[in-house]
Amino acid sequence: MVHYRSIGEVPRTRHTQHRDSDGNLYREELVGEEGFSSNSSLLYHRGIPSAIVASDVWELPDQTLTPNHPLRPLHFPLHTLFEGETADAVTGRRLVLGNNDVRMAYVVTGTEPSSIYRNAIGDECVYVESGEGIVRTVFGVVPYRAGDYVMIPRGTDHQWVPSVSSRLFPVEANSHIHPPKNYLSRFGQLLEHAPYCERDLHGPVAPLLVEGENVEVLVKHRTSAGVVGTRLVYATHAFDVVGWDGCIYPYTFNIEDYMPITGKVHQPPPVHQVFEGHNFVICNFLPRKVDYHPLAIPVPYYHSNVDSDEVMFYVAGDYEARKGSGISAGSISLHPGGHSHGPQPGAAEGSLGAEFFDETAVMVDTFAPLELGEAGRASDDGAYAWSWAKAAQGGRAL
Repeated sequence: MVHYRSIGEVPRTRHTQHRDSDGNLYREELVGEEGFSSNSSLLYHRGIPSAIVASDVWELPDQTLTPNHPLRPLHFPLHTLFEGETADAVTGRRLVLGNNDVRMAYVVTGTEPSSIYRNAIGDECVYVESGEGIVRTVFGVVPYRAGDYVMIPRGTDHQWVPSVSSRLFPVEANSHIHPPKNYLSRFGQLLEHAPYCERDLHGPVAPLLVEGENVEVLVKHRTSAGVVGTRLVYATHAFDVVGWDGCIYPYTFNIEDYMPITGKVHQPPPVHQVFEGHNFVICNFLPRKVDYHPLAIPVPYYHSNVDSDEVMFYVAGDYEARKGSGISAGSISLHPGGHSHGPQPGAAEGSLGAEFFDETAVMVDTFAPLELGEAGRASDDGAYAWSWAKAAQGGRAL
């Protein structure tokens, strides 16, 4: 995160004594990136944040990845993964796609609070397809609703508490996730040309204080063997921070607050970017006016992503370029590097004269090949790769 916040009780001067009304010293903890050389926050705990009393293996859900070989574009109808079922927002995640930089999962929650969880590998950006609730964190409570990106910094203890069943699309990085550098001033402020601003980012507003002993925290971390899990038991509750200040904290950004950038002719995906991490970017496509050149073709041209794989999560509306492909709300498409992709046959002609597109989608472009997780293998429809040819054979080719 780039702008400073201060919540609750903090001392006037950092790294000095901070005591409660009975004279007991609070424990100061610095949460910092890049070894004291980047953004940080200072947290003041009632208990000792290092005091663990047990450590056991947490067996993660299936994390195996299978190469997309032979190469195919793929379609994953994610709603088939949890038909009539719900799961824990953390332990119930099913891995759809991943590589050494980022993992994308899917889960449909019930209304029971999740396990308390810490991702020690990287930041998480969890897109809320539907539902609402709160995320309890060591920094305080963050409410969420449909359309939110819930941004959880690396190492943040947190717990999902849905008030209704929620469909979540977690993007788990091996790095930090932040606004694109071209949106930021050299001092970190979002610039005038950025499609959102600091007013659109909503963090905690008050501390969250919970009493407890022998509290379990599930930790996802890395070893030379890959992604693993540990169950740590803490002597006191993780949510015991009376105050904090700094530039690292969880927040939400709702997709409805993104201001689409349009043009006289079709604009490429970089104008739709919202966040970025190491070797990947996150974009969103929203209801918007479309190209106004008199000879414009509003749907995308065919394009070959020679340096990236493209993942599109279709959220709502009528996605013009994919008509006739079987894709609908709740679908994910994977267009891998090495395959030129674009609109289904007939979509370009069908879009002529359109002035507005009613579509909502979240895109993740990765700069290393993606492989299929357990949920990707389970939901692959097996037919999407041939949809362009079948549509053309049906007489709808341009």
